[in-house]
Amino acid sequence: MSDVGILLGIARHARPKAPMEVVDHAQVSPEAGIHGDFRGAMRGKPYRRQVTLIERADWEAAVAETGHDLPWQERRANLLVDGVDLPQVAGAIVRIGGEVVLEITRETDPCERMEAIAAGLRAALSPDWRGGACARVVQGGHIAVGDQIRIELPCPSLSRRSTISATSTAGASSSART
Repeated sequence: MSDVGILLGIARHARPKAPMEVVDHAQVSPEAGIHGDFRGAMRGKPYRRQVTLIERADWEAAVAETGHDLPWQERRANLLVDGVDLPQVAGAIVRIGGEVVLEITRETDPCERMEAIAAGLRAALSPDWRGGACARVVQGGHIAVGDQIRIELPCPSLSRRSTISATSTAGASSSART
């Protein structure tokens, strides 16, 4: 796999426990996430679970372990991706098409609902972020099945260096004042 892949599917649900609606395109915004999906609305603060993503290979491996053949939207994720490893680090950037930018915030933990769908599915989705990733919308726009997905990992050395520089400078300033 690489850091460039393709968007294979888009799904949303209008309210909790509602059936997933699979669509071929959608609007995405920082205020509403994927339009028409109840989870995307910002709830008065930065929301860490506006959009959920899952890799096709991870879904297929998990359902194969349970001996079932289930459509991907049963996972209740918003986006199905292929040909790319979703980053397992908060702060990584996922670009979809030419407009949409998502920031990975955390792992999507499989819930008891997965067990209700198929015995063993929750456990099969648990290891190594196999259940997918949660993200917040940084920049909105239009997405469509077939759009390119690009992963950009954060550069920890730069942020670490900035913190060290700021700390060193602050320490030097306070030492000079005494």
